[in-house]
Amino acid sequence: MGSASALSLQLEARNGVVRIAVGGELDMASAPALAASLEGAELGGIHAIILDLRDTTFIDSTTLGVLVGGVKRLRTNDGQLSLVCSDRNITKIFEITGLNKVFPIYESRAEAVESVGQEAQAQT
Repeated sequence: MGSASALSLQLEARNGVVRIAVGGELDMASAPALAASLEGAELGGIHAIILDLRDTTFIDSTTLGVLVGGVKRLRTNDGQLSLVCSDRNITKIFEITGLNKVFPIYESRAEAVESVGQEAQAQT
């Protein structure tokens, strides 16, 4: 595999929200690392995760399964998983599979952060 497909995960926690920036390809080989990051945030008591896919170049069905599993776990604890993605090739995958109705998808990180903040205020 070339460096273009190497996975990078950067986690940042702020105000009860974890932002995970993903770079590279999310496929069968790299999906377990994403799953571990999601589960680690959930175990840490985080109920809002923003997955930033702006630097992601590919997503496969294994990754979609990881995301569905993550959103199911978060929702059982009144949490949410939001996505940031402006790549039409990737957002089209969510539309074709109907998962755009499961995950809120934002074009910018700022939009996602603002929406998560409004959700938190509405729950209090």
